[in-house]
Amino acid sequence: MAAPSTQAVLRAPAEQVYAAELASLVERDAGARPEGWRLSPRAVRAFVLGDEKAGVSRKYYGDDALVDRCVVTLMSNRGLLLVGEPGTAKSMLSELLTAAITGDSTCAVQGASGTTSDQITYSWNYALLLAEGPTQRALVKGPVYQAMEQGRICRFEEVTRVQPEIQDTLIGLMSDKVLHVPELDGAEATVFAGRGFNIVATANLRDRGVHEMSSALKRRFNFETVRPIGDRRLEARLVREQTDALLAQADVDTRVERDVVELLVTAFHDLRDGVTPEGTVVEKPTAVMSSAEAVAVAYAAALDAHYFGDGDVGGEHVARQLIGTVLKDNPEDGTKLRHYFDVVVKERARRDRQWKRVLEARRELDR
Repeated sequence: MAAPSTQAVLRAPAEQVYAAELASLVERDAGARPEGWRLSPRAVRAFVLGDEKAGVSRKYYGDDALVDRCVVTLMSNRGLLLVGEPGTAKSMLSELLTAAITGDSTCAVQGASGTTSDQITYSWNYALLLAEGPTQRALVKGPVYQAMEQGRICRFEEVTRVQPEIQDTLIGLMSDKVLHVPELDGAEATVFAGRGFNIVATANLRDRGVHEMSSALKRRFNFETVRPIGDRRLEARLVREQTDALLAQADVDTRVERDVVELLVTAFHDLRDGVTPEGTVVEKPTAVMSSAEAVAVAYAAALDAHYFGDGDVGGEHVARQLIGTVLKDNPEDGTKLRHYFDVVVKERARRDRQWKRVLEARRELDR
């Protein structure tokens, strides 16, 4: 069955969204490729970080050297574990790397407290199991089984949300690169990982301690910390490009102008860093003030202006969505946000029209 059009789904995988770029890179790529890889390491880097000469867009905004280290890790016998605050694009980076290396980023485990080992490795079609006994036809291959068999990369999202004894299912698989199926006989009982097999896992720093990984499992991974974007101009570019893409997908002709994006990014950096460019100290909210949240606020502000206003996205639209973002984790953050409005926003409103529109939304904090 043909894959659905990217226009027919809310979110298509990276290999479909960027199919033309991947095809172009494959055609132009003359570099040496590790066995099992569709692209050379240089071409993988170009896909993630962009290459203007090749007409490839930049998709990850952050530490370029981090991407290089990730690619090198995936060529080794160790897995890659991306850790960081929520919303720092860990999942997006793992998807982009997997799409470039294997051409399929959908071989994935979504970790949760209820994740079981058979959801990772294999389970059984019980109707066939009762009728035929344990056979290959009755076997239901999990994501890691498929990745090992086909020599591909498997993504493991939110690995620290999984119970420790389930996490440790990965230890033997990553060490010996072998999966045993004791219910089967002969050669069918052993799956040897094909060349190109590896695992990219993600974990949020805020979840550290939810289910701490064992030392044995940690040794099977190289840890890379994905940090928030420190460069405001780079983050503003990311927010603008991703918001425009979301609005185009939704067939909404409203756009968030550059000055509004800069206002939004400035507010996020103020609250994320705990200090403004003017040197004013503000209390950091407990809510996540990530780039992903900034994109969500910009997109929601544009929808608000489009459907409930005249289409002109202004500071008040950003402020309304910002309030919801800050208050969703801890009601006590309202006090911190009121202080931010009364001290920082009020002063900026004297000099800037958009910040004045932000200040006008201050009353919604007291409802």
